[in-house]
Amino acid sequence: MAVKVAEIVGSSKNSWQEAAQDAVSAAHRSYQSITGVELLNMTAEVENGNIVEYKADVQVAYVE
Repeated sequence: MAVKVAEIVGSSKNSWQEAAQDAVSAAHRSYQSITGVELLNMTAEVENGNIVEYKADVQVAYVE
């Protein structure tokens, strides 16, 4: 059994937590055996002084 790692970026209009979940959900479509997640970076897009989109860069570990 080999553990591999993939890096995925998720996004959300509401929060970094939702952005991280979006990344995990996207990864799950390709890798069903995800065993863990590491949050690498959180960023956001800003327009007119307001956050309009949250982004979470995560690494997912999965078993093949």
